[in-house]
Amino acid sequence: MRARAAIVCSVADQAVAALTNILVLVAAARLSTVDGFARFSAVYLVFTVLLGVFGAYTGQPLVLRRGEGAEVAGACRSAAVFTLLAAAAVGAPLAAVCLLLPGDTARALAMLGLVLPVVLGQDTLRYAFSTLQLPHFALLADVLRLGCVLAALTTRTHGAGAARLVLVWGLSALPALLLSAALLHRRTAGTPLRIRPLLRPGHLGRRFVVEFGVGNATSQLSVLGLGAVGSPLVVGALRGATTLFGPLNVLFTSATSFGPPLLGRLDGDRRRVRATAALAAVLAATAAAWTTVLALLPGTAGRHLLGDTWPTAAALLPATGSQYAAMAAGTCGLLALRMLDPRTTLAVQVVFSLLSVVLLAGGYALAGAPGAAWGLCLGSVCKAAATWTRVARLRRDRAGGGDTVSVTPAGSRS
Repeated sequence: MRARAAIVCSVADQAVAALTNILVLVAAARLSTVDGFARFSAVYLVFTVLLGVFGAYTGQPLVLRRGEGAEVAGACRSAAVFTLLAAAAVGAPLAAVCLLLPGDTARALAMLGLVLPVVLGQDTLRYAFSTLQLPHFALLADVLRLGCVLAALTTRTHGAGAARLVLVWGLSALPALLLSAALLHRRTAGTPLRIRPLLRPGHLGRRFVVEFGVGNATSQLSVLGLGAVGSPLVVGALRGATTLFGPLNVLFTSATSFGPPLLGRLDGDRRRVRATAALAAVLAATAAAWTTVLALLPGTAGRHLLGDTWPTAAALLPATGSQYAAMAAGTCGLLALRMLDPRTTLAVQVVFSLLSVVLLAGGYALAGAPGAAWGLCLGSVCKAAATWTRVARLRRDRAGGGDTVSVTPAGSRS
């Protein structure tokens, strides 16, 4: 595909995947009782964590693969098979144990264990198509999944239990999985299947899982901690402001997950870094424009979106908008680092995730919720500055050595 069409398909695919997750929760809320939806939400949170872990371990190292031919195709085939086996290895014990436990939540978790290979396998195939520079295949499968999920859930009657909803939701992804598997088989049949490199200690996925855990755990727990020691209104305000920037989260995820194969079409690290810097500028400008749109929303429209949380969330828009502009630079900086040397990003993620927690708490102590929002913004600014400083240093150190870094199946440098 042409680069422009590939970018459009990648962003559209991520948007469809995000929309699917949102509509699943909306449909479940409309079909369930209050208690049933609480159980479904808890199980869905478990799935979201597992989805992030598998994406970090298998998907993100896969999209860093460069080149064409049987080796890359074999890596995609191996990643897909590994995900199915690993998801079954996690899901089967989960289902077996939870089936022996009493309670509706345990039964819902058991159903999640049964459908785990389906939902996680279909997600990994999205990364495989991106690596093979076939993002339109991923988009096709995700559109099919969206249609099947909505059709399956909307035919349920009100009051359906959480276990039944989880099972219906999971099995509705089966047509998309089968379509993706058939499309991938056409492209990778006969290529070598190597599972062992994905289990070696040097596999990049291990580092990316730690990055995922640190980045998500610190941000989630720190905000919840403020609500515990301070006021729950702080959590509502910060969450409400962040929710308004959901479309930008889709763009950032697209850049991180599916940017490397697109940028890999460019020759040389210098051109790739320049393109990533241009992407950072575009995303930062988009964040500024989106912030302006939200700031100009009438109060009635804002209350329609967030209800009574709107006034407090609206007061945080300048800080949150600035944070997202800095996040655009930081996200693209990490993307450039992963293309230059993927082993350098773990330290950056750990240090600046912890720094953001300190700045969040300090800002809240000084100025309440607005101070906490500006603390998060400052943390994102520091992280962006650190990533691009590291990128410049790597480029300077390698200026005389040529573009020699690539990612092997084991995730090591060569």
